[in-house]
Amino acid sequence: MNKPVALPSDPATAFFCVSLNPAIDTRLILKGFLPGRVNRVEEVYRTPGGKAAHVAMALKGLGATPTWIGFAGGATGSELLAGLHRLGIETMPISTGQPTRVNLEILDTQGEVTEILEPGGTITQSEWSEIQQVCANAVQVAAKKKVMVISGSLPPGVPVEAYAALVSSARAANCLAFIDSSGVALSRALAAGPDLIKINREEAEFVTQVAILDPITAAQAARKLLDLGANSAAVSLGERGIVGIRKRDQQAIHAWSTPLHPKSTVGCGDSAFAGLAYAAAAKPCRSRGRAHGRRAGSVAAHGGRGRFRIEQCAEGLETSPEARCGYRQLRQQLLIPRTSGTASGGANARWSSDGDGAGP
Repeated sequence: MNKPVALPSDPATAFFCVSLNPAIDTRLILKGFLPGRVNRVEEVYRTPGGKAAHVAMALKGLGATPTWIGFAGGATGSELLAGLHRLGIETMPISTGQPTRVNLEILDTQGEVTEILEPGGTITQSEWSEIQQVCANAVQVAAKKKVMVISGSLPPGVPVEAYAALVSSARAANCLAFIDSSGVALSRALAAGPDLIKINREEAEFVTQVAILDPITAAQAARKLLDLGANSAAVSLGERGIVGIRKRDQQAIHAWSTPLHPKSTVGCGDSAFAGLAYAAAAKPCRSRGRAHGRRAGSVAAHGGRGRFRIEQCAEGLETSPEARCGYRQLRQQLLIPRTSGTASGGANARWSSDGDGAGP
């Protein structure tokens, strides 16, 4: 894996990555995992986890200076904070009586990945009140642009209206509010009018009750998310890319990449979310990137026809060449290109949300 290259970011932009249910991610690497049998692990890695931590890491890799805000308790909470600090990520932790959870990822070198996720410790009313206050105070910072990225599941004890409350608080402080969650908590958050919602196929189907079979039906689901309150919506389809739309767009955009073979899918969606947040906050490119930005695909692009690769997603948000470079670099660090074969249509396929062309 190549060492990340620090990229310049706008010092006037403040990113806040909010995690109500963080974790320590424990990755076990072994060969030939057999459920119900004794398995010998070859390698063990423990890193800061939870979706917001992944977003913060990706933003840091893009050259931003994110601040992580979240619950942390017990020895695992201390380990989580220490891991973020080693990565140069600032933290605003709220101490909890219950220890931070541990998520397990079993990576079989023969190709299978199994995830086992703890529910998280119960959060008290006073702890929930404290994190609301911390978030409200954080977004009062004097910055030209502020972005709050809220992602992950809710731990026991936190009300289902939690994300809606955080979105409302952020928007009241003139701070962009982006969200990636699921279930009832996501449905409630939509009513608060988040600036962007980025969710996967299953999460979108639950909230919209639209069966997503392809990019066309994904676009229908994205429009339903706008109807439910979001100002922009993006639905990720795994290796088939992302479909996105803004309220003022007439057409949705489908952006995809060259087919890739992931080492692990953990954090991939979070990295894409970070790329969207970074691009949304970046200064407009004054030359070629801006021209592409008027046409290229992502959730905040103008009404194009989805004929762009994922490297150009950031251009759709009129970001800088540095941001696009960092986004590509981050993707390359997380994924391994396939050495043989491609998905149907390959990297040069054309597929728009209105059914034009044949897609991957």
